Amino acid sequence: MTVKVRFAPSPTGQLHVGNIRPALINWLFARSQSGKFMLRIDDTDLERSTKAFEQGIFDDMAWLGLTHDETAKQSDRFDRYNAVAEDLKARGLLYACYETADELDRQRKIQRSQNKPPVYNRAALSLSDAERAKLESEGRQAHWRFKLSGGNVEWEDDIRGKQSIDTASLSDPILIRGDGSYLYTLPSVVDDIDFAITHIIRGEDHVTNSAAQIEIFQAIGADAPAMGHHPLLVGADGSKLSKRLGTLSIAGLRDDEGVEAEAILSLLAKIGTSDPVEPRHDLAQLAEEFSFSKIGRAPARFDPAELKTLNAKLLHETPYADISSRLDAMGISGGEKLWDAVRGNIETLRDTVHWHNIVAGSINPVIDGEDEAYIAQAASLLPAGPLGPQSWQEWTAILKEKTGRKGRSLFLPLRLALTGEKHGPDMGALLALIGHEIAKTRLGA
Repeated sequence: MTVKVRFAPSPTGQLHVGNIRPALINWLFARSQSGKFMLRIDDTDLERSTKAFEQGIFDDMAWLGLTHDETAKQSDRFDRYNAVAEDLKARGLLYACYETADELDRQRKIQRSQNKPPVYNRAALSLSDAERAKLESEGRQAHWRFKLSGGNVEWEDDIRGKQSIDTASLSDPILIRGDGSYLYTLPSVVDDIDFAITHIIRGEDHVTNSAAQIEIFQAIGADAPAMGHHPLLVGADGSKLSKRLGTLSIAGLRDDEGVEAEAILSLLAKIGTSDPVEPRHDLAQLAEEFSFSKIGRAPARFDPAELKTLNAKLLHETPYADISSRLDAMGISGGEKLWDAVRGNIETLRDTVHWHNIVAGSINPVIDGEDEAYIAQAASLLPAGPLGPQSWQEWTAILKEKTGRKGRSLFLPLRLALTGEKHGPDMGALLALIGHEIAKTRLGA
């Protein structure tokens, strides 16, 4: 059997870390099994779906490197869903209901007050044709529910182990709204059958839904795919992350925060698993290291601060050859010497611009009044150009001998005068990049 999985986002908003984690888990599993990964656009909500959000999904997935082998759009398949729905109606497995939202809410409150589970009472099944006609004449539009068996649904979950759900404890799920539009459930099942999906891997909030969907698979005449339900993301403090996902979009992390794709992937692949969170520079290694058995049962804690730290560490490890084209596109000169000098002091790639400007641009040298005479003497003793990696050590050795200064009082005034910064990359490397002429000018300021 060739493994085939799917990621099925709706184009009603931007992808965020909460979406990408299950997408990544599916992708890694497929690649680890030499299988296929399908990107399916679930755009049955025609009012909220937009072309811009759809394109954003493709752009974000491409930027992350989560390439797909197949793609499909649910809006192209309504005829197929309609045919299945009509068959289920004809067999009495999909039945019309007319309760309003307020009536259903009142029913649930009464059931809770009687210590009963708030499950739909199937009153619609006892309606006569005349009663249905009367309700429709009043302007009520039928929504359609799938009739569950009321028995146990069991499966061996690839992540959670053996699962058993009593469908008698569930409300018959609504598959078609009153306006005739489909909810997620039926189109998803039909697509999984038609596209030969072998594994459904998603968040544990779908465990109960899976029981209902397994019965829908069976009603349509198909075996359900294997299933795996992973814990959800939470904040670093264990709180729900859902309210903050809008600020954690992939586009925002990329365009606004300057986070590397590999940092996002490395963090999302490792949090909530038995593996340490470490930067990985390519998806192939993450796929090699992937296993369902490593995924824990506790929620995975997502910490933006950890993402920034991981991003910095990843850049610190990145060789110039892997980053040179991007530096060139940013207009950063200095080549490998500049990159090797500054990469240990950046959190994002755009921080390189700051150090490039310090090396080659105009700055405001910082020279305290008490250090003016020292800086003037330092200017007079600056080695003649061109300056090399050893020039800083030779220069400061002479200054130490001439002035008696040492430690912070020897080095910090020179750093401030040459860079305008109290901290930063190794001054030996920076001085060689700044060069004699610019260094002399700054010391003379």
